[in-house]
Amino acid sequence: MKFIDEARIEVMAGKGGNGAASFRREKYVPFGGPDGGDGGKGGSVYAVADENVNTLVEYRFVKKYLAQDGERGRGADCYGKGGDDIELHMPVGTVIADHDTGEVVADLTHHGQRVMIARGGKGGLGNIHFKSSTNRAPRQSTPGEEGEQRTLKLELKVLADVGLLGMPNAGKSTFIRSVSAARPKVADYPFTTLHPNLGVVRMDDTSSFVIADIPGLIEGAAEGAGLGHRFLKHLQRTGLLLHIVDVAPFDPDVDPVREARAIVAELEKYDEELHGKPRWLVLNKLDMLPVEERDLTVSAFLEAYGWPKTQPDDSLGFDVDTPRVFAISALTHEGTRELVRAIDNYLRIMRARARAAAEEAERLAEEARLARKAAARARQEEIEAAKAAAAAAKAAGEDK
Repeated sequence: MKFIDEARIEVMAGKGGNGAASFRREKYVPFGGPDGGDGGKGGSVYAVADENVNTLVEYRFVKKYLAQDGERGRGADCYGKGGDDIELHMPVGTVIADHDTGEVVADLTHHGQRVMIARGGKGGLGNIHFKSSTNRAPRQSTPGEEGEQRTLKLELKVLADVGLLGMPNAGKSTFIRSVSAARPKVADYPFTTLHPNLGVVRMDDTSSFVIADIPGLIEGAAEGAGLGHRFLKHLQRTGLLLHIVDVAPFDPDVDPVREARAIVAELEKYDEELHGKPRWLVLNKLDMLPVEERDLTVSAFLEAYGWPKTQPDDSLGFDVDTPRVFAISALTHEGTRELVRAIDNYLRIMRARARAAAEEAERLAEEARLARKAAARARQEEIEAAKAAAAAAKAAGEDK
């Protein structure tokens, strides 16, 4: 299936049914009165996150989605039937925004999430609502409201823990094949990867993480050169970036240091927040170097690039705040086990921090709620005390 990560659609919620203006007319009931029922509400449009849907390809071909209108009211106090809602199933990770204003309508981050993206119109009122002691035969009713109509932009941002960065043919696809069950295309020419690939790395029965591989970047990608700029958005949800560099390029005129700096510059041009994400350096294709030259090549690269040569000391615990460098061969799996183990440690700690932060935020919110409740109770007690004092003063005045 072709990978589609952007689409534009129109959604139209149903119109509410009109209210009815009718009167009860039966034999032996001379004063039946008004009995017009309300119109039914129009159907709404919902977006549902579905982990079984992988792309937005369906929304490239069907552009308009209309919910059912509500039925009009009838006599004998009969209310109109509400229009049926419709659900649009979209991949987890889809961001839905209003095409005209840019406002984010929904961000589908977990399976089963259901968000209304177009509200159906309310049904009109029948004339039974307008009767009164002075208006015993009302002939007015109200029409149903129009449903919301919107043009929406759909943008899929894949959900992954780790994102891979690098020039074309840096070995990103080979790496994801070596550490996961994903099988992206691998070949000896640039831009083999044409769309994002996800791979699940399973460490044990209780621990795993997801890696996202996007098409390679080239210099000028932020201005539209190459393919990778279209897919950089898929890295915005990741917690860690792996910058994969080919330290043994086939072309002797290619400078790995210059290419590595170009990738970082493109990140900064595209998105400051993405540029600021934690980023580890992965020097790939050691298998292309003689064993005796590997350490020298890696040291020379790190010195020219300006990256620290020493790894953080994890003897007292895993250090998540210091960038790391790994020298690997994705083809022969050399060094990949150490890399994925470090990634797993990093993600475990960051997830624990996120849980602790969420629990702390929940605790503070609960404390604030209890404080507001206590303040409201105190105000109510003050009011009751003031009322009691006023009543006592009034009673004392009457006794005199």
